[in-house]
Amino acid sequence: MDSTIITRFAPSPTGQLHIGGLRTALYAYLFARAHEGKFLLRIEDTDRSRYVEGAEESLQKALLWAGLSWDNEKMVRQSDRLEVYKKYVQILLDEGKAYHCFCSPERLTQMRLEQQKKKEAPKYDRTCAMLSQEEALQKKENGESCVVRFRIPEEASQLEFRDAIRGKIGMNTHLIDDQIIMKSDGFPTYHLASVVDDYESNVTHVIRGEEWLSSTPKHILLYKAFGWDIPVFAHLPLLLNADRSKLSKRQGDVSVEEYKEKGYLPEALVNYVALLGWNPGGGSTKEFFFLSELEKQFNLKDINKAGAVFDPKRLDWISAHYIKEMSDEDLLEKTRPFWKDLFEEKGISGEKYDDEFLKKVLSIEKSRLAKLSDVGRENIFFFLSIEVEKEMLRFKEMSDESVVENLTKAQNALEKIALEDWTQETLGKTLLETCDENAKGEFFWPLRVALTGEKKSPPPHEVAWVIGKEKTLERIQRARKLFSP
Repeated sequence: MDSTIITRFAPSPTGQLHIGGLRTALYAYLFARAHEGKFLLRIEDTDRSRYVEGAEESLQKALLWAGLSWDNEKMVRQSDRLEVYKKYVQILLDEGKAYHCFCSPERLTQMRLEQQKKKEAPKYDRTCAMLSQEEALQKKENGESCVVRFRIPEEASQLEFRDAIRGKIGMNTHLIDDQIIMKSDGFPTYHLASVVDDYESNVTHVIRGEEWLSSTPKHILLYKAFGWDIPVFAHLPLLLNADRSKLSKRQGDVSVEEYKEKGYLPEALVNYVALLGWNPGGGSTKEFFFLSELEKQFNLKDINKAGAVFDPKRLDWISAHYIKEMSDEDLLEKTRPFWKDLFEEKGISGEKYDDEFLKKVLSIEKSRLAKLSDVGRENIFFFLSIEVEKEMLRFKEMSDESVVENLTKAQNALEKIALEDWTQETLGKTLLETCDENAKGEFFWPLRVALTGEKKSPPPHEVAWVIGKEKTLERIQRARKLFSP
């Protein structure tokens, strides 16, 4: 094995890419890139009962959307390599390091129930390990269903290894079950297939979730049984909900596809996910990282051992930063599908609004957007006729006369502005000069409500700039008429 750092991401095609899976892939990718190594993608599809049609393509699209490209030209799929696994299983069988097991599910269940009653560790009792090769062969020829189990060596009672994140870890091998490495359907289990594939791909660093930590001793024993070099293992901490439970669908969105559909930029999601358990070290307080920056700074030693809480509000904060940094032109292109969704949902004729109008709206909304799908939703008054409630026009205890007086002042001032001067700067300056310095609330509140029908909105001069002079004056006039006798 040469000195090139090689990592891999090996998802199962059982659905969309989980946020936890994205983080695992990201860390493996970044570690390889930081050391000018290789990042491989492998599809672990040996559990056919959980296989989901189209999942493999979905996983690949999600990774590419996030900017994570892999270096292997030919995709490795475990279902294409059954003969390879059978070859290695046969090696173990020939060397007496594995054996056929013919025990029925009913017998195994009864065995474990008896072990539980005796408060013994649940593990296979090696009944079939006593069979000779001839007896096992005869049973197979008779058509008896069987699996192949790896024989845990009895000579070593304690196994120790060093995890790149958690340090030194030890386990009593007498507590490890003789795991199944080949199922009765001829497919290998994860334990065998992952070890074989990592060996044949020259993987140097196995970066995966901590749920695989308890299986690592089994994998190390397999490496030793074959006489292979053992890679470096790094087990990532769990991703948690706010209540410290494991991040799950039950408490919100968990797939990359769901965040993409909601309008989160890939740069924002990758930035946020990178910080779920990792920091740049050295006391740095830097919050925002492009993928190219992460590729240079990432290191396994800076990953925390403790679980990381997934905070949607923090994701929104990071996402908002990336949106603010976009040009109006780029933002318009990125938001087109979301404008389409909004118009269809609200029954708005999108043809009425050209790109220049949408860019105006976006320039106002940009500083307030957390994700692209938010466009227009908080400011639907830009597109639809509004219904103004008379009582909402009052600021505190304003009288009818005061409301009308302030709306009239605003209308008169705005009427004098020429169309070519209808800019945010001119509108803002004109309205400030028109209002009484000591009664800004009485002036701006009725105007805001008149233009938007809402208590919360962008400032009136911004709204007026977007909807134009004619619609602005029309809405003010309609609001004034609510107070006519």
